[in-house]
Amino acid sequence: MPFQLTSPSFAHQGGIPPRFTCEGDDVSPELRWSGAPQGTRSFALIVDDPDAPDPAAPKRVWVHWVLYNLPGASDGIAENVAIDQLPHETKSGQNDWHRIGYGGPCPPIGRHRYFFRLYALDAQLPDLGDTDKMRVLEAMEGHVLAQAELIGTYQKSD
Repeated sequence: MPFQLTSPSFAHQGGIPPRFTCEGDDVSPELRWSGAPQGTRSFALIVDDPDAPDPAAPKRVWVHWVLYNLPGASDGIAENVAIDQLPHETKSGQNDWHRIGYGGPCPPIGRHRYFFRLYALDAQLPDLGDTDKMRVLEAMEGHVLAQAELIGTYQKSD
């Protein structure tokens, strides 16, 4: 079975419901995964938007969520999960709002794509302290066994 990341909240390439955005409750969607390769010791999750600020002229990738050291035996994350509800070994990095935790879609213009990328790792990463996406990606180098991706889209209502 291939390594897969899914959500009961939205379909791959489908629209993300407003509940999970700045126009709603801004809570994280439920995520489920399966088919992790043999030897998976932990997972890392990075959610970002490559279309910021305008999909017609993107200038940067906006980071919405960074988690690492999710247990290798885990198979998902509950909807609206709080940092203190994650398994104790799970660590969080800063998003581009300079805060820890999930920050939902809030595009200033147009329909943006949101990439939920889950990495199966052959190791637990060291505690990176006050970290961000780039430092987590650097720490993962040489440890990625597989990657799964779920893409959702969102455009603010007028």
